[in-house]
Amino acid sequence: MLEILSLIRQGGDPSWCRSVPNWERGPWLETLLGLRRARANARPRIISSHLPLHLFPKKFFGSKAKVIYTVRDPKDVLVSLFHFARIFRPYKDPGSLEEFMEKFLQGDGARIPNFGQIWGNFGVFGEIQ
Repeated sequence: MLEILSLIRQGGDPSWCRSVPNWERGPWLETLLGLRRARANARPRIISSHLPLHLFPKKFFGSKAKVIYTVRDPKDVLVSLFHFARIFRPYKDPGSLEEFMEKFLQGDGARIPNFGQIWGNFGVFGEIQ
């Protein structure tokens, strides 16, 4: 998504994408360094975030900013996180893919993100039944 937005921002010219690292083009709002970079970037700014919309700064809601909400295919998230959990030691042993899927769907504290939180994020934009 960052590459597409960068190209749109530059009128299709790929030179900005090729010369400026992605963490400078679309800094992460939830990091201090990212926030500083975002403030320093020329407008219109591209800002990346994993934060739910209700945790965005209050000024955001009174601005002319646009939100593009991207959601990965849950199956892709599950398989990717399963393999990541197998090699990244702060996660507990994920067990089998089937066991991991059950934990993934239920949420397992800070160790496995709760898939249900995605639907909660959509609630910010309106009722979804």
